[in-house]
Amino acid sequence: MQAIVFSEKGTATVEKIDMPELRPGHALIRIKASGLCHTDIDVLHARYGEGRFPIVPGHEFAGCVEAVASDVRSLALGARVVTDPNLPCGTCRSCQKGLTNLCRDLKAYGVTTNGGFAEYCVVKAEHLHDIGTLDFATAALAEPLACVLNGLHSAGLQEGAIAPERALVFGAGPIGLLIALSLKARGVKEVSIADINEARLEFSADLGLTPLRSASGDLASFRRHFDFVADATGIASVAEAMIDYTADGGTIMIFGVCAPEAHISIAPFEVFRRQIRICGSHSLNGNIPEALGILHHDEGAMARLVSHRLALQDVLRFFTSKPSSAAMKVQYTSE
Repeated sequence: MQAIVFSEKGTATVEKIDMPELRPGHALIRIKASGLCHTDIDVLHARYGEGRFPIVPGHEFAGCVEAVASDVRSLALGARVVTDPNLPCGTCRSCQKGLTNLCRDLKAYGVTTNGGFAEYCVVKAEHLHDIGTLDFATAALAEPLACVLNGLHSAGLQEGAIAPERALVFGAGPIGLLIALSLKARGVKEVSIADINEARLEFSADLGLTPLRSASGDLASFRRHFDFVADATGIASVAEAMIDYTADGGTIMIFGVCAPEAHISIAPFEVFRRQIRICGSHSLNGNIPEALGILHHDEGAMARLVSHRLALQDVLRFFTSKPSSAAMKVQYTSE
């Protein structure tokens, strides 16, 4: 079968590799859609995970069940499924607390085990979720959306919780837009998104969000305006500035992945006096069913984030060169 392979640090190629072996408790999935995430780039350069090579990347993937092990009773041949990629140990303190995304020995498809940028992948049956009538490209958004939902849960914005009135998201890329659209789905009345990229801001406005130009004076009048502020840029200076736009009693969510060595400066007195809540978010934590529920009722807004549906060979260049500003979610598709 054909697959994108990270053969060593910094080297990505399309290769013909052996079909994966079907093991007990697993199913063979024919990949129909697999999304590119910046984490895949970090895996390529050994900045995330164990730096295990060779590896087939891809942790956002959906497909059809082609075969099941003899001990698997929960899946039918032909089932349309999406994968929860995280493989926690189940025994460490974090796992025992229900924080499997913070597992001390966390493994994952596409990071430590071959993932979805291939024609086929073998996945544990318990990590597969039925997608119903969703098209595969939309279903492959369930993993990044589940990561967003984990962040909102961390911020106290579970389904049914009282929604903030005003929210601001820094970064109008795929994750920033998923955060913003999820906030709208949670009932937030005013959702603004800030970026320096005009094309992305225009796209945000077309999705019903309020665009704010970070490089202009647009943000100046919004000091202490927003009840919820999130960073999806991974830029330390942006994360540091969020408190200026947060209303008294508001919440800040650090979602973007800043460099490990980056530090920011925040006055503890201001956090105390203004009762600011600061939360972080890493990966997903069993949120795939909730994400699928949102995608089923989304009426197509989130599906519009998929800007590229490409063959494996055409996806390869996005691992090694910076995408254009027009690129949002890039996917390998075999439909």
